[in-house]
Amino acid sequence: MLRYFKPALFLACLAPLGRLVWRGLHADLGANPIETITHGTGDWTLTFLLVTLSISPLRKITHQYWLIGLRRMFGLFAFFYGCLHMMTYVWLDKFFNVHEMLADIAKRKFITAGMTAFTLMIPLALTSTKWSIRKLGGKRWQTLHRLVYFSAAAGVIHYIWLVKADLKKPLEYAFVLGLLMLFRAVLWARARVEAVGKSGLSEV
Repeated sequence: MLRYFKPALFLACLAPLGRLVWRGLHADLGANPIETITHGTGDWTLTFLLVTLSISPLRKITHQYWLIGLRRMFGLFAFFYGCLHMMTYVWLDKFFNVHEMLADIAKRKFITAGMTAFTLMIPLALTSTKWSIRKLGGKRWQTLHRLVYFSAAAGVIHYIWLVKADLKKPLEYAFVLGLLMLFRAVLWARARVEAVGKSGLSEV
């Protein structure tokens, strides 16, 4: 099933980029094209991050274990749109002016949060291969990839600090992220209780 579903899903994940390109070619990016591209790529970065984080809970709830095979693709698409978001800022907004970018990072806290979110995504993308899992070992790889929660949180904070007034959309992202983190916390707590229970039984 996954073998035939994945190519169609891959193309669907490229649809947001295709729509932006189409709008650009038809002069339909609005009065501020850079802002449109920035917001569009930023939205899809966060969306794919949250979709990536939702795979494990969905797999556990639905027992559809094939879903785990989609997690890597969604994670890499999150990084892909994150790169487009970053390049829009670096190239189209700042024209590769390093001094201006460093000043931005130091003075504007939403830029600092956004840079943090993107930086945390880099080691996740670089270690997304099966070779990396074997090299790092399962436990160390899982520990490293928990950075995705910190990246998503920094991304949500970046969005909240950016918009300032109309917080509806960033708060929707924050709500979804909160649910996903709560789900993980419940699983962790239950595993701890079970581990303590087994330890107690072994001492009897």
